[in-house]
Amino acid sequence: MHKTWFFLLAICFCASISAQSSFFLQNGKKKSRIPFRLVNNLPIIEVDINGTPLSFILDTGVKSTILFSLEAADSIQLRNTFPVLLQGLGPGGTVNALKSLNNKVKVKDAVDWNHSLYIIFDSSLNFSPRMGIPIHGILGNDFFQNFIVKINYTSKVITVYDPKKYSLKACAKCEDLPLNFVGSKPYISLKVISEEKQEDVKLLVDSGSSDVIWLFDHDYFISESPKNYFKDFLGLGLSGNIFGKRARIPELMVGNYHLKEVNTSFPEEDAIMKARYYEDRDGSVGGGLLSRFTVTFDYGNKLIRFKKNSKFNDPFNYNMSGITLEHDGMELVKEKRRAPVFSDRANQNDNFTRSSVSITTEVHFSLVPKYVVADVREGSPAALAGIEKDDEIISINGKPSYEYELYQLIEMFSSDEGKRIYIEFKRGAYTNKVKFYLKSVF
Repeated sequence: MHKTWFFLLAICFCASISAQSSFFLQNGKKKSRIPFRLVNNLPIIEVDINGTPLSFILDTGVKSTILFSLEAADSIQLRNTFPVLLQGLGPGGTVNALKSLNNKVKVKDAVDWNHSLYIIFDSSLNFSPRMGIPIHGILGNDFFQNFIVKINYTSKVITVYDPKKYSLKACAKCEDLPLNFVGSKPYISLKVISEEKQEDVKLLVDSGSSDVIWLFDHDYFISESPKNYFKDFLGLGLSGNIFGKRARIPELMVGNYHLKEVNTSFPEEDAIMKARYYEDRDGSVGGGLLSRFTVTFDYGNKLIRFKKNSKFNDPFNYNMSGITLEHDGMELVKEKRRAPVFSDRANQNDNFTRSSVSITTEVHFSLVPKYVVADVREGSPAALAGIEKDDEIISINGKPSYEYELYQLIEMFSSDEGKRIYIEFKRGAYTNKVKFYLKSVF
């Protein structure tokens, strides 16, 4: 499934000091396999920073390593820090940060003993609530510079190869496309096709975005009559929330691979002005597309390889409920559980033991995740049913909301059109139940 919620982590650095990084495989290994979690089409890996294991998004759209959510890892040791400014996508300005030098960063067998990273303390830049799992930072293109990196989105394994001991073999079922680097970030050319025209577009390869594709200057895909789009929250950037339009483009070509009716986002101009430093850039391609392939990055040879996987022909779905949920801490709930109680009783006359079983009701208190409505799309089924921002979700389809993982709720809201959804929510001192049906705008 391809989701409406996603995270955009494209950043340009205002600091004048360039990052120095050099990952290598320990003990002379030829390759290393790194398992990852796939959440909202984003690869989440364990990264060890100076001996502290943390969860990071592996992001080709960002140059360097960025650390945030320090309250979840306050025991981490950071070395040689000094203040800098960072600027990212979004309508806001710069973000205060620290740059830290000479850190040991380890990803399975890949290690850098002299790694530079940036630390952001702004509490609003916290991706964990929307992801439903702790996210401490992002690992950028520094990781890709000295390896051949293969991301298998089906098996959820990243394999890194030492390019001195391994080279890509010819693959008849693959599409190899050239990578063009601007500011150390990778770009590719794909073809977009509409009824009126077709053209090549230059797109940033951004594994840190869970959306399919962003286009900047292609409003000829947008129609008012009949209306074929809706306005929506597109993502969270370092410089604020990003809004825009969502629509479908008839066809997207990745080499000779054809993808039909592709979900596409068109961000508002004020959110992407910082991305215009590369004048030829037409947008970005994210995890919503990459996850349909096994993708291999060979930065040394300026090449990216696509091999389609079992998700390739899945329809491009999106959140049809209109609800954006986020994790809002933990709460204590009381549950009654029926449990068997076993007892043995000796019988002196018969010289044997009689066993009996009884059922008792036990009360358990548990800390469970709390979900609240972060946003409701105007005119959506949820909005028309009366759900509002800041409502606490109590249950969905008769099941307590805390029994779901956040990604499971995203999948539920992105399922078949016409599916019936029952939601019980709490607003202030009262609760209410509503019913609506998933409905596609397209």
